Amino acid sequence: MYFLQQPRGLHSLTLRRLNPVTGEVTTVLTETGDTRVEPAQAFGQHPMVRLIDDGVLWYSQRDGWGHLYLYSETGELRNQVTSGEWAVQQILRVDETARIVYFVATGLVAANPYRKTVCRIGLDGTGFQRITDDELDHVVAVPDNEAYFIDSASTTSRPPEITARDWNGQVLVELEQADPAGLLATGWQPPEEFCVKSADGTTDIHGLLYKPHNFDPAKSYAIVDHPYPGPHQGRLTAEYNPGLYGVEIESMAALGFVGVVIEGRGNPGRSKAFHDATYRQYDRAGSLDDHVAGIRELAASRPWMDLDRVGIFGQSGGGYATVRALADFPEFYKVGVAEAGNHDNRVYSQAWVEAYDGPAGERDYAESANVEVADRIEGKLLLVHGGLDTSVNPNHTLRLVDRLIAADKDFDLVIVPGAEHIFFGYEHYVNRRKWDFLVRNLQDIEPPAGYRLTPAPVDLALVAALFG
Repeated sequence: MYFLQQPRGLHSLTLRRLNPVTGEVTTVLTETGDTRVEPAQAFGQHPMVRLIDDGVLWYSQRDGWGHLYLYSETGELRNQVTSGEWAVQQILRVDETARIVYFVATGLVAANPYRKTVCRIGLDGTGFQRITDDELDHVVAVPDNEAYFIDSASTTSRPPEITARDWNGQVLVELEQADPAGLLATGWQPPEEFCVKSADGTTDIHGLLYKPHNFDPAKSYAIVDHPYPGPHQGRLTAEYNPGLYGVEIESMAALGFVGVVIEGRGNPGRSKAFHDATYRQYDRAGSLDDHVAGIRELAASRPWMDLDRVGIFGQSGGGYATVRALADFPEFYKVGVAEAGNHDNRVYSQAWVEAYDGPAGERDYAESANVEVADRIEGKLLLVHGGLDTSVNPNHTLRLVDRLIAADKDFDLVIVPGAEHIFFGYEHYVNRRKWDFLVRNLQDIEPPAGYRLTPAPVDLALVAALFG
């Protein structure tokens, strides 16, 4: 039996072998680093470590990018398998007879470094080839027999085409072509991909811009930013399916806002340096200065974006970033809605804190605590938290409330007694309060009296799977 082991802080990653009969544990190989050493960049990704007949495929960012390395059974490095200014994101299959590994990589499409490409290469590092040699984003699933792969190819503006392909990339079966006609009929339109400069004036950062429904370039529109500072996960998607966070920012466009999603420095998915840009600097909240610089650059060529009416909202880490934005950039962000924010990492999960905001000392954690900057917070603020949140305990928001009161600050507060971290079963109420707050304070419009959102049915099996 083989298993991966990491210490607090994640500064090393070790592959160990366990003899289930004797209980003896031996070390196969270990990698250490000055910052996090991870088996994949993003939290929740399957570890990219694969045992093969005569060794181990090992993922590492030691050369500044996420690549595969081949080790012997006894832990000696044989060779680097993949290389280049791009990153492996998923091992799909290893053909041990042909000595070929098939994988998904990002950074190979110049237009968008987050688009995924299916590739293959020999285990000796030769014969690199793009199997899906196009500009699309490819989401891939492989059946247990590994005889083929299911490929969903799309972009943020091109609906997915789903096919079964062989390992040369040839289409075996055309399974489905998405038809967006019904979606477009609602007034929805796909977001605009953009690339702007970060606050350093040099680094390219990418994002999505959602125009208001019934867009009129002669009008002026308030802007809503939707951050997630990670650093364990990002917010940006390169596929047509926007995911949960995309749906949230799309709702802003339906309400008449310009919705913006920006992946600032410090989030995963690109180089090691890009990911480590905010290491031990969680107070930068995924480089909020990049968000400010990016939105200003967008508005410079889009006069319908009103820089005097900029709001921000987010959940969990996004809730933290929302509050931090009102404290650090009060001249830019005027309104914020913060849901379930981890406002003081001194009382948060140490496994997460030490990996992504440390390891550090009390002074360092204090600098990243929103409770310590409550006196600097300006603008309109709505705080929301679930009373049964066991991921980010509600004391995070209550500690912030205590400091806001001490600083004699005005704010709004909603505690949802029966809700956990993502408000299962209470989304209708939380969303209505959020939408109303942003519409009132950024558009100066009173929401229709008496309207209600229909509660979504709660999938109890999903809740049990996620939270036990």
